[in-house]
Amino acid sequence: MADSLLLFKRGPSRSTWLRARKARPHLILSYRPRRRLGRLRWRSRRRFRRRLLQAQAAGVDWREGGCLVSRAVAPRRPKTAAPSPRLAKDPAPSCSAILPIPPVRSAGSGRAVLLLPLGQGFTFSGICRVTCLYGQVQVFGFTISQGQPAQNVFSTYTHSRLTINAVHYSVHEKSKKEMKREARSLLRSYLNQDDRYCLMKNFSPLCSILLLERLKTSTVNFIISHPGLSYVFVQEIPTFQINSEYFALKSVGIRRERKKNGLRLTESAFSVMEELVSISCEEADGCPVILVCGSQDIGKSTFIRYLINQLLNSISCIDYLECDLGQTEFTPPGCISLLNVTEPVLGPPFTHQRTPQNMVYYGKPSCKNSFENYIEIIKYVFSSYKRESPLIVNTMGWVADQGLLLLIDLIRLLSPSHVVQFSSDRGRYMPDLSPSYVDSMDGLYTKSTSKVRNRGFHLAEFADSLEFADEEKENPLLFTGYKLMSVKSEFVSGKTPRNRESHNKVLRELAVLSYLGQLQPPVPKPLCPLHGLTPYQVPFNAVALRIIHADVAPTHILYAVNASWVGLCKILDDVRGYASGPILLAQTPICDCLGFGICRGIDMEKRLYHILTPVPPEELRNVNCLLVGTISIPQCVLKSQRGLEGTIPYITTDYNFKLPGASEKIGARETEETRKEKVHPKPKFYRKTN
Repeated sequence: MADSLLLFKRGPSRSTWLRARKARPHLILSYRPRRRLGRLRWRSRRRFRRRLLQAQAAGVDWREGGCLVSRAVAPRRPKTAAPSPRLAKDPAPSCSAILPIPPVRSAGSGRAVLLLPLGQGFTFSGICRVTCLYGQVQVFGFTISQGQPAQNVFSTYTHSRLTINAVHYSVHEKSKKEMKREARSLLRSYLNQDDRYCLMKNFSPLCSILLLERLKTSTVNFIISHPGLSYVFVQEIPTFQINSEYFALKSVGIRRERKKNGLRLTESAFSVMEELVSISCEEADGCPVILVCGSQDIGKSTFIRYLINQLLNSISCIDYLECDLGQTEFTPPGCISLLNVTEPVLGPPFTHQRTPQNMVYYGKPSCKNSFENYIEIIKYVFSSYKRESPLIVNTMGWVADQGLLLLIDLIRLLSPSHVVQFSSDRGRYMPDLSPSYVDSMDGLYTKSTSKVRNRGFHLAEFADSLEFADEEKENPLLFTGYKLMSVKSEFVSGKTPRNRESHNKVLRELAVLSYLGQLQPPVPKPLCPLHGLTPYQVPFNAVALRIIHADVAPTHILYAVNASWVGLCKILDDVRGYASGPILLAQTPICDCLGFGICRGIDMEKRLYHILTPVPPEELRNVNCLLVGTISIPQCVLKSQRGLEGTIPYITTDYNFKLPGASEKIGARETEETRKEKVHPKPKFYRKTN
């Protein structure tokens, strides 16, 4: 079979048919298929030739499109002939064990039934709800067994495609006939008699049967309602295999993809993951602190999602500390958060936005020129960790120069028990962060020492003592040893130095849109435009204002707040009782962020802010501070305001890019070039039109 999948080089004087015939001289076609092969283009010829060779090697009819069936007229091998290597290894292989395409049957409108033999996978793109009817499968490291609730799976085009793999499961001494009878009875509710018969022909012991259903959520509908974003979940790609499987999967909203487009992890990643799961399940030390570090686009976030799903197979919850400001996992960008994960993450970040137990709005996608504030916020968020479950720490991909020194400070601050370091031949060089190396290096705010290497400390005492005062910066910082675990990454990213910033910006905007999608009514109710929703009215004297990333004149504060993405925060000071407002803060506070919203407008006569937010009213009663940073509302939200006639609010063609703060680079993630220059951004000034 492996030989039949080889592609041969093109010769200058040989036709496609002669090359295929030379590769398999005993593969004979009639005149009509040979004419059809001659009319195809060279790419189609390669695909068609590969299909012929696969059919010949499997002993099936090439004319059957999606589900290959055995040829009844195929001549059998003489009994005296030597057995093939395949037969010698498996004396009685079933047809389902060698099918290159898993059989799929339609189960009505928006539903399909998929049969997966043991050891095979189904790589797809799109979104669907997966229910395991029989057997056991694994998706993105999470195991779905028979009888468990259905899971929403998001295999988007912005990330590697997901694969549903059939895995081994235990059976209680059942014969093949009994298992087949049980599977057939389960399919009666979903398939008719003919489809059940065709599907059960490929049934084999330890196979799995899945129900794939069309998935519709208000968040997904809101994202794809904006122009140019429908490609994230569904793409109309021409295909040459228009068959029953194609239409069955299309009704669900997914399409089968090649295996090479699927997610792939290295052996070192699986080895490290297996060890971490084993350590987390031990009763003696079941709360390890796992810090994951490495350069950009090397696969850290993918590894963390897979690890979370693997851990949820064995334990009920995991704590997650987000320290990457630009590419957050569960919140909109620009946040440092701690949350408890109890459900699997089966998709990219913008498909599982969740409410953290503690979150601080930093306001920028990078911590440049504000390292100390970044460290202080991490200390504040980390102090709420109760050490009742394993903690996974995600760090930034900036590991050069000051970024490496900042990472050393984080290791000393968080005192992890395990450090998972990613490396790649294509990535930026990063030294091995062994305990001896970290102990001998100076960080941005901590100094190295070798005298107290073997001394330890308690987390609570350490969190209280680490204040980074001027007299303490020269003192050595104590930390316990950890185990360094190296992962050799072969992650292939589609990002390049040219498109990395634009790609990251799209992901950040998708996270913001996903958060705003919580404002939409549940399916099947139709979508409501944002300007059609009723905002909250907030008096000027009820909340304080602060622009995080720049110094703005008091006369321009309201211009900066209007039509901006604002963090709804809670400070300890009581702001009520002041003047009519607005109330301005002199410094950016480190305070709890309860959620986010959009300042839709400002009523100067009634002195009210109009805030649009999905935060529930009982939480809004605690909000007394609005923070504005460089994270902005996606432009597609402002441009695609449906149902409006005339001039669109907050959209103008009379815009002066020479104004201070009017640069397009505001809110952009820092690159190597921008780190060399000191930039003081200011907020854009929006013009509100009637």
